[in-house]
Amino acid sequence: MQFGLSAPFRGPLANPEDIRAIAETAERLGFAYLTVSDHILCPRQIDAKYPYSDTGEFPWTQGGGGDCMEQFTLMAWLCAATTKLRILSSVAVLPHRNPLFMAKSIATMDVLSGGRIAIGCGTGWMREEFETLGVEFAKRGQVTNEYIEAMKVLWTADNPSYEGEFVKFRDIIFDPKPVQKPHPPLWIGGESGPAMRRVAKLGDVWYPFASNPKFRLASPEAYRERAARVQQAVAEAGRDPSEVTLAYNSPYHNEAAAEIDGQRVAMTGTAEQRAGDVRAFAEAGTQIMIVNLTANDRSEMLDRMERFAGQVMPLV
Repeated sequence: MQFGLSAPFRGPLANPEDIRAIAETAERLGFAYLTVSDHILCPRQIDAKYPYSDTGEFPWTQGGGGDCMEQFTLMAWLCAATTKLRILSSVAVLPHRNPLFMAKSIATMDVLSGGRIAIGCGTGWMREEFETLGVEFAKRGQVTNEYIEAMKVLWTADNPSYEGEFVKFRDIIFDPKPVQKPHPPLWIGGESGPAMRRVAKLGDVWYPFASNPKFRLASPEAYRERAARVQQAVAEAGRDPSEVTLAYNSPYHNEAAAEIDGQRVAMTGTAEQRAGDVRAFAEAGTQIMIVNLTANDRSEMLDRMERFAGQVMPLV
C-alpha cells in the first residue's frame, strides 16, 4: 500500500514556509503522494449541493471563507520543493480550463518533475462556479470525456488532431511530451455509474472519495463491492481490469473511533484498528490510499503525519 496526504492549499497553512515543511516531512516519512484540490473561485452564495457531505453544505465556506490557491500553480511549486513525492490533482475540474492549456501545463510539470505528476480528473459539482467562469454546467460530463481524449492525443501523437463537439484542433506542434509514457496516469474521481464508465473507457486509476452519501464507502466491504463493479465495467469496455489501479480517499481518518449506522467507520480508531482496515482494503485490491491528516496548525499536522507514519504504516 502506498499512502498520500493533502498539501495545504487554503487556510492558515497555505504559505510557502508551512507548505514546504509539510512536503519535506511527507517525503522523509515515506509518503508517496501529495494531493492538491481545485476551485478557481467560491461564489458567496452556493445553492448547489456538495455531494460529499450528508447535509449538502460545502465545508470550505463555513464562516465565510473561500480562499484557495490555484491548483496547477501549486502543483508546479511542489514539484520544485520535493524530489520523490508524486504530485496529484485531487481532483482537477476538467471543464474549467481549456484542454490544450491543461495538457501543456501537465506535460511541462511532468518534464520539470522528472515524471512525478498524476492527474485526478473530475467533472465538478458547483453550478455557480461554472456560471461565473462562463462554462456550461449541464454538459460537463461530455466535456470531461472529450477533454481527456483530446489531452491523450496531444500527449502521444506526433501530429495531433482531434474533432469533437467541445474541442477541435489540427495541424499543430505540441511539445514537449510528458516524461511518463504514454502520459501521466489519469485518476478518475467519482463513485457513480457515469464515473465508472469514464474509468472503464479512459482511466488508469479509480479514485473514489469515501463520504458520498449516495455511494458511501466507509468500510472495506462497501469498497470491495463498488470496486467489483468498476472492474466489471473495465472488462465490458474490452480492457483488462488489471490495467486499472484501485485507489481510495479516506476523509474519515481519525485516531478516535467514529460510527455510522452503528458500525465503526474504516480508518478510525486505534493504530491497530486502522492498520487492520488498511490490510482489508489491500485485500479488496486497493493499492493507493490518501489519508486525511490535515490540520490548521503546523505542529499539529506534522504530529499527525509522524504518528501515522510511526504507528500505522509499520503495521502494514
